Amino acid sequence: MAQLHLIKQSQGILIPATQETSDFLQSKCKLGAVLEADYKLVRNPAFHRRYFALLNLGFEYWEPTGGAISSNERRLITGYAKYLAAYGGSESALLDAAEQYLDRIAEKRAGSISLCKSFDAYRAWVIVEAGHYDAIQLPDGALKKHPRSISFASMDECEFQELYKASLDVLWRWILSRSFNSQLEVENAANQLLSFAG
Repeated sequence: MAQLHLIKQSQGILIPATQETSDFLQSKCKLGAVLEADYKLVRNPAFHRRYFALLNLGFEYWEPTGGAISSNERRLITGYAKYLAAYGGSESALLDAAEQYLDRIAEKRAGSISLCKSFDAYRAWVIVEAGHYDAIQLPDGALKKHPRSISFASMDECEFQELYKASLDVLWRWILSRSFNSQLEVENAANQLLSFAG
């Protein structure tokens, strides 16, 4: 079965949106043939490109630093230091000691590993942090957050707009707020990147 992509023109006329659709209609369908189909509105490809411009902007401003200590481990250790401080002791001294301990563990774990930037890993991280993931249980019982597909077939326009907004919030919180004054400024910079690309 062929997948046809059509564009609605004035007066309800549908015309081929792709060369494949045009070829199919010209070679496989006789004049006057009736086609039956389930229709759905596809996502706006320009908005898809805008999303990737936003991701690229964040990727350009992100510099990997560490990663040998997870955010959960950091939260656990600093939480424990605060817990101890509540029972006596200087909170700032305990937090400083906790930070030194985490630095030592990170250095030991990292060893001679050099950090590199991976766009695929970064994109998956943004999607997961934006809340668009499936929780998968691994054989050892651990849960892993697996990013959902953002393909045109997997996500409709409304869900994609929600992902865009949530991704913008994630990038703002973790990366871009250090270099831009507002989210509007971020979107303007991403749009400029988009205009340079094509």
